Amino acid sequence: MPYGDAMNARVRGEERRAEIVRAALEVIAERGYRGASLAAVAERVGLTQQGLLHYFPTKDALLVAVLQERDQWDAVPDTRWRVDLLASLVEYNAMRPGIIQTFSALLGESVTEGHPAREYFTERYTRVRASMAEVLRVEYGDRLPNGLTPERTAPLLVAVMDGLQYQWLLDPESVDMPGAFRDFLRLLGEDAD
Repeated sequence: MPYGDAMNARVRGEERRAEIVRAALEVIAERGYRGASLAAVAERVGLTQQGLLHYFPTKDALLVAVLQERDQWDAVPDTRWRVDLLASLVEYNAMRPGIIQTFSALLGESVTEGHPAREYFTERYTRVRASMAEVLRVEYGDRLPNGLTPERTAPLLVAVMDGLQYQWLLDPESVDMPGAFRDFLRLLGEDAD
C-alpha cells in the first residue's frame, strides 16, 4: 500500500474510532454501562457488532476509551490549575450535561465489585486528590484560612464538585451548580467573584 493510502486509512480509522467513542458516550448516558451494548453502539454508527469489534475488541476496551476521551476534554497541566479556575471548570461542566451524566452514571456503577471502571476511577481519584492538594498548597501554603491542610481539604473539594454534579443532574432548575461551588470556595477563603 502506498504511503499516502496508508496515511489516509489510518486517519479514517482514527476518525471512526472517535465516532464510536462519541456514540458509546451517548448510549452509556442513556442506558448506563451495564445496559449499554456493543450492538447498540454499532447500530448508532452504522456498523455491525463485528465491525465495531475491529476497532474495540471488548466492551471494556470501549469503556476505557470513553473515560480517556472524557479526561482529555478536561485536561489542563497541573501547573496551570488554580483555585479560581476550578469555578470555571464547574461552569464549563454545566454546559455539557450529557458528558457529566455519563461520567456520573459510570462513577456510580463503578463502586460495585468487578465493574470494569472501578480501577480507573480509584486511580483517577487518587490523582485528582493529589492534584487538588497541590493546587490548594500553591494558593494557601500548608494551611488554609479555615485551618485545614491541603491534604485534608482536597477530598472535600472533590466531593463538593461531584456531589453538586449529581444534585444538578437530578434537578437543574433548583441547583445552581456554579453558584454553589463559588459559595464553597468562599468557605475555603477564596474570593470567588
